Formats: sequence, C-alpha cells, structure tokens
Amino acid sequence: MSSASISPSAARIQLLRPVLVGGAIAGTLDQISAFISLGWNVPRIDAAGLLGPQVIHGSEVWVWILGLFLHYFIAFSAASLYCFASLRLGFLKEHFLVCGMFYGVAVFLVMYLVVMPLCAFHYTGPYTLRTLLEGIIVHMLLIGLPISLSLSKL
Repeated sequence: MSSASISPSAARIQLLRPVLVGGAIAGTLDQISAFISLGWNVPRIDAAGLLGPQVIHGSEVWVWILGLFLHYFIAFSAASLYCFASLRLGFLKEHFLVCGMFYGVAVFLVMYLVVMPLCAFHYTGPYTLRTLLEGIIVHMLLIGLPISLSLSKL
C-alpha cells in the first residue's frame, strides 16, 4: 500500500510515533545539553518564562518539574509541527538531513526572537556570537535532526 492511498486520518495516526519519538529524543538531547552548559537549574529558568524571574532562585520542586514539562511541551510541539507539515510538504521526509537542520535553525529563531521576548522576563539579549553559534548548532543537531530522522524512519 503506497502512502498516496492512505486516508488523511490514517496518515495523522501514523505520524504519532515520529512525533513521540522525535519530540522525546529532541527534548532529552536539548535538556542534557542545557544541563551541561548551564547547570541543573535550567528547568527553573524555563518555568520563570511563565511565572516570572522570582522563581529561579526558589527551592520549590514543583517549579523545576513545571519547567521540565514546559521544555518537553515545546519539543513535542516542534515535532508535531514538522511531522504534520510533512503531510503537505513531502520533501521534509525525502530530504530529512537538510530539512531537519534548517528546521533546527527555524526553531532556534522562533525561540530567541518570539518566545523569549514574550516570556515573563522578556529576554531580548544581548547575545554574544558564541551564544548564537552554539544555539544554532545545538538546535540543528539536537532538535532538528532527531525530529526529521524520526519521520524519515516511518
């Protein structure tokens, strides 16, 4: 049975696995990278984007858990967007290496230019060249590629 003969609802159900696998791998790799470069309080910083900067130095466990939840919510959302876009844009699956890396850059740009300025602490920089290059490379390799690779293995 070719993918052209699959109904739209069946195609959506078939995308559940790559969304779950890609989101989980991308979220985990990105969180490990953040732990290595920024320390164990990174989930608190993520939660501070929703609750405000006063929670960064607190000791409540629920704030750390909320930050981890928000991190994975964003990773699964990114995976969902890529996988569902592939239903209309077949080249996302066919050229997964290049498309995945470009998607990682797109995720980086959305996070740094849209999400972070709109969060509770309105972070807009200043950004150093090292921070930008590291962020782009991490998002290309640890977010974009796992998501696109999980879809290509479908």
